[in-house]
Amino acid sequence: MRPSPHSSARYWDGSRASAPQRRHLRVDPDGISRLLRCGQTGSCRECGNPIEWYVRSDEHWVRLHPQELPADGVPEDCRWHVSSGVAHPAGDGSRWCRLPHAALCPARPAPPSAHQLSALRRSLALRTRRLLDTGAFAPSAQPPGGQVPDRAACRPARPIVQLLYVRYLASLPVDEIQCVAQTRHRNRCTATVLSPDAPGGVWTLVPASAARGQLTLRSDVMAVYSLSALSYQEQLRWRAQRCVQHDASRTAGDIAVAGWEPFDPLRHHEHIRTRLPSHRRPPGPGHHAQRRARS
Repeated sequence: MRPSPHSSARYWDGSRASAPQRRHLRVDPDGISRLLRCGQTGSCRECGNPIEWYVRSDEHWVRLHPQELPADGVPEDCRWHVSSGVAHPAGDGSRWCRLPHAALCPARPAPPSAHQLSALRRSLALRTRRLLDTGAFAPSAQPPGGQVPDRAACRPARPIVQLLYVRYLASLPVDEIQCVAQTRHRNRCTATVLSPDAPGGVWTLVPASAARGQLTLRSDVMAVYSLSALSYQEQLRWRAQRCVQHDASRTAGDIAVAGWEPFDPLRHHEHIRTRLPSHRRPPGPGHHAQRRARS
């Protein structure tokens, strides 16, 4: 009796010789949501380079460089790692680590400890220059001569918004907060949350008190865009960051995460404004003299 030859794709016991191919987690192309992933991709508003948003253990968001780098060439205070979709500001003991985009952004000054990352910063600066030359990226424009109107100077780039009795730090000005819903063409909705068809909030000055037993802040008051006077449903719409149309439609999924970050008066002290955006500066002592010289 002669044994039958076994297939080359199987072992002597009949088990498969080749391991099954790994299947990566992907989003169904016919699904309405695009949030089934750990990191939310985007681009930096200051330099235009790609970034990934990750949530931290303290429920704050952090921008990370989309690629991993060898840990030997990264300073210890710049090493991050991602575990179970959560970003941690430390190395995990492996030979690879992640980097915060703030240490690489060419639009910001380089940290003192990031001298080892100068080559990567130069490559990102060259990419920013190419984006500017091709018109694919446009930074915030200012009037010629560097003169900014008083109203624009008082307009916070990242305002503090109060809704549902909680203060948040917005990622964009109030009138530029974009809806996160997905349209029928599978693009992000271009409408803003602030709509002329719905009531809005009011700017008010509130005490700049510290939180959780922290030290007292230097400023006495700060400007807050309060939505507390709106109805509960309207505040929920703002919290979900949806326009009026997509708030009424329950079938549209989210294509991006909401840009709210819990406000911390000490971590976000540079975003505190001590006067209202609608308030204009009084003319300085040399204002009348300049007008007389021009006339």
